[in-house]
Formats: sequence, C-alpha cells, structure tokens
Amino acid sequence: MKVNGKVYRSIWLADDGVGVEIIDQTQLPFRFVTVRLNTLDEAMDAISRMLVRGAPLIGATAAYGICLGLREGVSSESLEKMAVRLVSCRPTAVNLRWAVDRMLRVLLPLPEKSRLLEAYQEAARICEEDVQTNEAIGRHGMALIRDIWHSKQKNGPVNILTHCNAGWLATVDWGTALAPVYAAADEGIPVHIWVDETRPRNQGAGLTAWELVAADIPHHLITDNTGGHLMQHGLVDCCIVGSDRTTAAGDVCNKIGTYLKALAASDNNIPFYVALPGSTVDWTLHDGLAEIPIEERDELEVLRIRGKDEEGRVCAVAIAPEATPALNPAFDVTPARLVTGLITERGVCAAGRIGLLSLYPEQAQ
Repeated sequence: MKVNGKVYRSIWLADDGVGVEIIDQTQLPFRFVTVRLNTLDEAMDAISRMLVRGAPLIGATAAYGICLGLREGVSSESLEKMAVRLVSCRPTAVNLRWAVDRMLRVLLPLPEKSRLLEAYQEAARICEEDVQTNEAIGRHGMALIRDIWHSKQKNGPVNILTHCNAGWLATVDWGTALAPVYAAADEGIPVHIWVDETRPRNQGAGLTAWELVAADIPHHLITDNTGGHLMQHGLVDCCIVGSDRTTAAGDVCNKIGTYLKALAASDNNIPFYVALPGSTVDWTLHDGLAEIPIEERDELEVLRIRGKDEEGRVCAVAIAPEATPALNPAFDVTPARLVTGLITERGVCAAGRIGLLSLYPEQAQ
C-alpha cells in the first residue's frame, strides 16, 4: 500500500533486523503512526489491543512474536509456553493458531542454537506467502467483478458492499475482500464501494474508508443498517467480505453483522462472496454455529465511541446511560447456504466441503 507516496506493508522487520514494526491501527484514520515491537509481550499486546487485526496479519504478528520471544530463551519449554500465550490473545481467528503451529513445527526439531535465525526466516516466509496469496485472491475475485461489469454492459460502476476491514491493513498487503477491488481498479474496471461503518469498533469507517481514500477508489460510508435498503433498490451488485475462520463445511465466521448482510443479499438475489486464504479454513470444524468460539470483547467498545471533535482533538465519548450494560460479541457465523462462493488463492468454489476439497484435495480424509 502507499501512504503519502511511500510504500508500506502492515508489518515489517526493523532496519536492525531485530525489532518488528507495525502500523498502529487504533490511531487511524486520524493519525498514521508506526510502532516498534521489541518483545513477545509487546507483540501479544498489539494483537490483544488490536493495534494489528485481521486474521492473516494476526498470524504474521504472532510468527514475529515468537522470534522476539526466542531472544529471551530458545528452549523447547520456552517455545511451547510462548505458543500457549499467543494463541490465547484472540480466540476466534484461526490464522493465529495456524501461524503459531507452523512456527513450532519448523523450530522444535532444530538444535536450540539454530532456532532464532530460522524463526526470523520462517516469519518472513509467512509474510511473503501472505502477499502472494492475497494477490491471487485479488485476481480470482477480479474476474467475478469483471463478469458483473460485462453483465451490466459496462454501464456504470460495479457497486460492491463490504463489511469491516479486509484490505491492506488486515493482511501483510493487498487484503482479502478488498484485493479483488484493488485488482479490478488496476484493470480499469470502474468500482464503487459501499463501506459499512462496522460498529462497534468502526473498522469500516476508520480503516476501509481510509484505505479507499489512499487508493483513490470511489466509495460511500454507510451505517450498518443501510445495506438492506440499498439492495432492495438495486444499488448493490455484489457483496464481498472476509473471514476469520471458515469451517470445512463452508460456514463463515466474520465481523459481527456479516450474517445480517448475507440474509439481506439472499432475499434480494445478490451474490454474497467471501474472500479468504486457505489458512483461514479450519478443517477440524464442521458446524460453525456450534463449534466456532466467538470472542466477547470489552463492553466499553459499545458504550463509547471514538472520534475527532471540532477542535481536532481525538477523544472517546459515552453514548448510553452510565447504568446501562452492553453485550459485545465480536463475530457472527454465516451459514454456507447463504454464501454464493468462496474466493481463495486457488480459485473460486462453492461454500461447502465438496467445493473446498475441489481446491484443497490434500485435506481429504
């Protein structure tokens, strides 16, 4: 991605080859701030407090977190304790466990003296693979957008509704749900994005909109309650969202509110696509509603809202009576029956076990 003319990824190794640098997403859209991570505890804090978020980026940060932890101890016992602590940071996003398990598989068989160097190399590979994966997702998704454009006889832009942030900032680069948008724009296909605000953390308003401004892509911010109305009036051509965990049966767990968009899309015969890397598929789960753990976050995220006042100060204000409690589930599950297709790095498939296995036959049991 480009910020003020400079190319960035969402996570990168510091110039000294030791620390790790990230974009502090809690400061966006009002301030662009980078933060250096020096320890495992700092990496865990960045994941827990959502300085980094989005399933692929959480995984990449966890991989580098292990590198930082190994600087304090390289024993197998230390490695295993690090893994447990990291996985506990965010329970829903499967990429976190995927990346940690991958690091353990690579590092545990090695002599202790070789582990630190190999950890940094493996974390870098995870990041590079993520970029290539998301670029491929973009190509496959762009073909769907191109088909819609042709079906409209190239009359006007393709209107795409998205939810939460699944762009550059949710991955190492390119994104998942927004990767097809960026690829379509690069191909000269006109697109227009309806950006859900995505309460309570407003990742759509603060992150997706910020990305689209940086990329000069036409968009409008809408309240989370507006999508169904736009669909009823023919103003949405398709929906593309991301996923934090997808079951082997094709159920999709994404930011809270995704399920309601899928219901509205189904009622209005609008394609509802989910873009995800293969690492987000949890092949051990088959019933998303019953088996995927849903993260419950601090009620203050619901009871307060952050913004910039007329004097340019960024602050949080209360929006409910002091005595009112709040419930704050971070994700919901969209059943496979409501998903038109899954856009992966290997192609597009039907949301279901047969469809997924057609792209990932090595997972057949």
